[in-house]
Amino acid sequence: MALMITDECINCDVCEPECPNNAIFMGVQIYQIDAAKCTECVGHYDEPQCVQVCPVACIPVDPQHVESQDTLWAKYRSLEGQQAPNA
Repeated sequence: MALMITDECINCDVCEPECPNNAIFMGVQIYQIDAAKCTECVGHYDEPQCVQVCPVACIPVDPQHVESQDTLWAKYRSLEGQQAPNA
């Protein structure tokens, strides 16, 4: 599942530098998350760092981009240029 930033965003700038995948960027009015890059920090941290630092709790799971843990791991490996381990 990718995350999303809602209109409650106050543009405080704390989430963007926390994203290890550079998935967070400034949109027209508020920050946004690129679903193709968001792994919910899988492969980097145990919990999404943007959610941890957000002072207004405006970063829920994006219902338009539901992904399994396996898919998030595959996306992480792809973004890092790694191949999947042999099963």
